[in-house]
Amino acid sequence: MPLARLPRAAHGFRIAVVSDVHLGPVLGRGFAQRVVDTVNATQPDLIAVVGDLVDGSVKDLGPAAAPLARLRARHGAYFVTGNHEYFSGAEQWVAEVRTLGLHPLENARTELPHFDLAGVNDLQGESEGRGPDFAKALGDRDPSRACVLLAHQPVQIHEAVRHGVDLQLSGHTHGGQLWPGNMIAAAANPTVAGLERYGDTQLYVSRGAGAWGPPTRVDAPSDVTVIELAATRA
Repeated sequence: MPLARLPRAAHGFRIAVVSDVHLGPVLGRGFAQRVVDTVNATQPDLIAVVGDLVDGSVKDLGPAAAPLARLRARHGAYFVTGNHEYFSGAEQWVAEVRTLGLHPLENARTELPHFDLAGVNDLQGESEGRGPDFAKALGDRDPSRACVLLAHQPVQIHEAVRHGVDLQLSGHTHGGQLWPGNMIAAAANPTVAGLERYGDTQLYVSRGAGAWGPPTRVDAPSDVTVIELAATRA
């Protein structure tokens, strides 16, 4: 995936994107371990967990999420909330993933050696006064540096464009999962799956690793995606 502001030194940087694991009564610890093994096998430089990790409380699902402590990437694993985290106790889950070695980006940004990585809270957080704050995450960044944004919902792309983001990584849609969810997802999201461009900003939407409701997918296979960044500068 070419980024205009990415320097040659970062050419080939690989990000493993994981979304919508939906750990719960059906998809438990064994499934979490499968996701971890799948991600680690790709040997990424960085791991991005872009929301809807769980459907339940830390008390009930902490043991199921424990395998996430074994995620491995040279530049670490990062996490942003999805809407389901706010149904499950977002503050507690942010604290829990931190103990597992993930780095939560709550309307925050970290400067990696050759580009910025930012994350914003999910829109559902507005119900708790903890919604997305693009100005806080991106407002004072150096505009000469490339920026990758983690944001659970594809509809957040419009704010990403206004803030000069190069690439937004999202999930939320499950690629439609199954009828009639495919029609609902298409009506509610600008992109349901895959890569699209919005002005100078690219949006990639993962179909997600797990499933919500019935653990069934029709014409929307689950995925873990590896994004390889490419420099366009000479």
